[in-house]
Amino acid sequence: MPTVKEVPDQRIAMPDGVLLSARLWRPVGAARVPAVIEMIPYRKRDGTAARDEAIHPFIAAQGYACLRVDLRGTGDSEGVLTDEYTPQELADACAVIAWVAAQGWCTGAVGMMGKSWGAFNALQVAALQPPALKAVIAVCGTVDRFGEDIHFKGGCLLGENFGWASVMLSYSSRPADPALRADWREDWLQRLEGNPWLAPAGSGIRPATPIGGMGRCVRIGRA
Repeated sequence: MPTVKEVPDQRIAMPDGVLLSARLWRPVGAARVPAVIEMIPYRKRDGTAARDEAIHPFIAAQGYACLRVDLRGTGDSEGVLTDEYTPQELADACAVIAWVAAQGWCTGAVGMMGKSWGAFNALQVAALQPPALKAVIAVCGTVDRFGEDIHFKGGCLLGENFGWASVMLSYSSRPADPALRADWREDWLQRLEGNPWLAPAGSGIRPATPIGGMGRCVRIGRA
């Protein structure tokens, strides 16, 4: 298999100037290759580091560029995480796809993959039809968040909504790695002020009219 090289902190600028941080793996010696992106909030430098190092370099060795991107406001990316699958998160994903497709090492063909959160956002990004997105591999995901999510099952609110929200806050409230971000303290204070506990938002999910052939859900009753 080809040798793989890694960029541990690839910065990707969003249209509003916020910088997202990604780990990038590419096969050595390949001119242009397709790319595979995973965008999740679980901290690439520690939370999912061991898992990422088993999966992404292996895929890269098959002839792909692989990017594991920290969502806005998580890990080493700038900004604040305010909820799951927000319009901002999906817009960021589309911007990352466009950035990757435009790189000299990419053929212009991009896929998304993910499990759980990464599957959910990949399916929702696919519904937006960004031009460079050619494929999605979604594991343990759904487009029916009222019927098959961690918040609701069959329309019934689950107790795990509260446990999950607490675990998620423990991830999103941690600081960026000081080795990568000189402004980690200022950024951390911003996160502590801006990060919500997501259980109330999760309990507000309701079914909505399918859009583009995919079931979509919205939150109601929240300012």
